[in-house]
Parts: sequence; C-alpha cells; structure tokens
Amino acid sequence: MSTQKSASPQKRNRLKGYIGYGLGDMSSSMFWKVFSYYLPFFYSNVFGLTLVDAGVLVLVTRIWDAVSDPMMGIIADRTHTRWGKYRPYLLMMAPLFSVAGVMLFTTPDWTYGAKLVYAYATYLIMMTVYTGINVPYGAMLGVMTADPQEKTVYSSFRMFFAYGGSFVALAAWEPLVGLFKDGGDATAAAWQHAMMVTAAVCLVLFLGCFVLTRERLHTVSRVSIGADFRALLGNRPWWLLIGAALCFNLFCTVRGATVAYYFADIIGFDATLDLTIFAHIAPLSAMSFSILFYAGLFLSVGEVANMAGVAMTVPVAKRFGKKTTFIAVNAALAVLSVAFFFMPVTSVGFWLMLLLQVLISILTGIMSPLVWSMYADVSDYAELRFHTASTGLIFSSSSMAQKFGGAIGGAAVLWLLSACGYTPRTDEQIAAATAMAQPEAALVCLKCLMSFIPAAVACVAIVVCRFYPLTTDRVADISRQLAATRQTSHYLDDNKQ
Repeated sequence: MSTQKSASPQKRNRLKGYIGYGLGDMSSSMFWKVFSYYLPFFYSNVFGLTLVDAGVLVLVTRIWDAVSDPMMGIIADRTHTRWGKYRPYLLMMAPLFSVAGVMLFTTPDWTYGAKLVYAYATYLIMMTVYTGINVPYGAMLGVMTADPQEKTVYSSFRMFFAYGGSFVALAAWEPLVGLFKDGGDATAAAWQHAMMVTAAVCLVLFLGCFVLTRERLHTVSRVSIGADFRALLGNRPWWLLIGAALCFNLFCTVRGATVAYYFADIIGFDATLDLTIFAHIAPLSAMSFSILFYAGLFLSVGEVANMAGVAMTVPVAKRFGKKTTFIAVNAALAVLSVAFFFMPVTSVGFWLMLLLQVLISILTGIMSPLVWSMYADVSDYAELRFHTASTGLIFSSSSMAQKFGGAIGGAAVLWLLSACGYTPRTDEQIAAATAMAQPEAALVCLKCLMSFIPAAVACVAIVVCRFYPLTTDRVADISRQLAATRQTSHYLDDNKQ
C-alpha cells in the first residue's frame, strides 16, 4: 500500500509535466498559425502595404527568424540559472512575446513610408522574440527526462496541444475581429484588439508551461561548436531531409496563406454549408438551416484533422517505414491538391472542399511528427558516422526549414497574386465585406495556389526523399551499433530542481 501511495504523486507530477510542456507549443502555435494564415492578408488589405512590399517584408523577416535560431541555441546552451538552461526563457520572454504580437497587428496612422518601416521593425522584433522563447522551449525536451519513451510522451502532448491551440486560434480569429467591429471598432482596430485577446491567452499558457515543467538533466557537451558544424555540413542525409522538410513546410504555407484570399474572392463572404444535405442520412436532424462557410472554419477543421493524423503516425510508420510513408503521403497530397482545382463553387462543392481539407490535413498531421522522428535518425547517423553529438544543432535545423518554407511560401503567394493583377481591398471594402471583380488571371492564380502549385511542391519532396539513405534496415543497423558504443556517463539526473 505504501508503494501505491508513493507512486501516485509521481504519476501526478509526470502528468503535470506533460500538460505543462504541451501548453508551451499551444501558445506558440496560436501565434504562428495567425501569422502564417492571416498576416499576409492583414498587410495587404488592412495595414495598407502593396503586395510586392508585403512579400519582401515576409521573406526578409522570416529569413532573419530562421538564421537566428542557431544563435539563440548557442546562447541558451550557455545559460546557467537555478531554473536550468532553457526554462528561464519562458518566464523572461513570455511578456515580450505578447507585447510584440500586439505591436505587429497595430496599424499606425502614418505615411506609407513610415508605416513600411514600422512593419519591418515590429515583424523583426516579433520574430526575434519568437525565436528567443521557442528555441529554448524546444530544447527543453532533451533535459526533462533521460527516458526515450517518456520523451515520446512529451512530444505527443506537445503536438496535440499545438494543434489544439491552432484550432482555437483559427476558429476564433474571424469571430473575434467581427465582434470588435460590431462593437464599433474600425477594421484595423478590430484586428489589433483581436490580437490583444490572443496575446493575453498566449501569455498565460507560457507562464503555465514555466510553472508546470522542470529541467531534470544536466548535459555536458564534449565537442566544440566548430566540430559540430563541420559534421553537419558533411551530413548527406541531413541535407536531403532539410530539402524534403522545406518542401513540406512550403506546401503547408502556400495553401495556408492563400486561404483568406481564396475565400474572399473565389467563395465569397456569404457562402454557407447547407446542412439539409444530410436529410436522407439522419431525418430527425434534417432541419432547414446552414452555417457560414468561412476561412476560419475551413482552417480550424483542418487542425482537428491534423490531430487525427498525428495519432496515426506511429502505427503507419511502423507498418511501412518512415521513408516509404513520407513518399506515399506526399504522393497522396499531390493527388488531393490537384483535385481541389476542379471543385465547383456550389453548396455541394463546398462540402467537397471541406472533405479534401480534412483528408489533406490528416496527411499533413502524419507528416509533422514523422519529420521530427526522421531528424532523430539523422542525429543517430551523425553520432555514429562523425563521432559527434549534435542533436541540438540538427533539431534546430528543422525549425530553420520550417521558417524558410514559411518565408518563401508566404512571399511567393503575395508576389504571384501581384503579378496576376490581384486588387487588394480598401479598409471600407473589407468592413463592408464587399465582393470585387478580380481579373480572371488572379482568380486562376488563387485556384492554382490551392492545387497545382502545392501539388508540384509535394512532387519535388518525393524526388528528394528518394535519395534519402536512412531506410528502416539502415536505421536499425545504426541503432544496434550505437547501443554497443554509446556512453551516457555525461548525463546527470537532477531531481532536486
């Protein structure tokens, strides 16, 4: 009985740590999805930048965000406090994280040139703060436990909370903006106030992550930074995985950044999903009513489907192998994306679009943890091949690939729309949900950005992954060799913290 009593608090502490770690990525994902899906639209239709200027802005600032990741990792690795290396940054950066988000969605009443400078300054500040809190948060996984199985549990909680946060942010964003507009705010003020609400929630979540988590391991690096970088540059599987992962992130960003434009100009502001279509399936629920079919609904449904995909990753990858799963998922993404081009703008077509979004999101949900797992294999390869432990550096490269994909994808959407003659709405037109007659070339461009262009990116990912050498058998062989050679004496379990 005494054993049972002592085990119960331990289990509660573990669950508290799992939930606490999940809260961190819930906060990050709420901001990241709003930035990825709504910021380009905000800059071009609310803030008042031209499409070209907005595209350059997104590209430059996100490239800075990507290259700053390794610098933040080096700083965090050399931080020593009573709270650990990485966890203190959750406490220090969380308030700045929220304030920077509000500044980003603030539209000053200045000249165009001054507003452009303000946009660059606030976006660079936001991305710097995002790096300052998100890189240490990700690195915490390596120091909260030495148990590989428990790390998987932490990662699972992280992914589910991340998609949950994305769902909440995307489902609530447009209703929040509408709520403030109904309360008398101008469009720009409504966007700012919606971000204030989101930022306040994110602040609470990050502080909760700090309170509920602990760093229990001290890791001591025995290899120089220069040696790690040289090994990384000579790591062929790493280069190939970076290319494939960049394509995956580009696929997601292109579709995500296009959705707001697609709904405004292809589907319209007053499209509805007719629920009476299910009358023959469930007569008792065959009431004559419909729901608004808007971008936030489309995106948030995708987030729920992402969560289903995450749950499928382990059994699917175990059955078919990681490389084969990666290739097969991208092939399916290409086919489904092409199908999206041919969806009619009708009541039935809206349901088909939503079905395709669910299927595509399930597949991208499978891909997200799969890519992280493949980076772990690349890390093991580096340890065996180069005799250097560069796990942190390798994992930070995944964040760089994500951000480069976001930078290129977000900028490409804006530049392509500009080249096709897309006409941004004025503040008054957005407030009135005004339908506009866009050039036919712009409409075709929007349809391609949701279909053929991401499909082509998925095909490139397939080609790159074909050359990826770490097959299931190869990874198993690497694991066997490492099991015989690894020395873990440099890990110190610190349960007193």
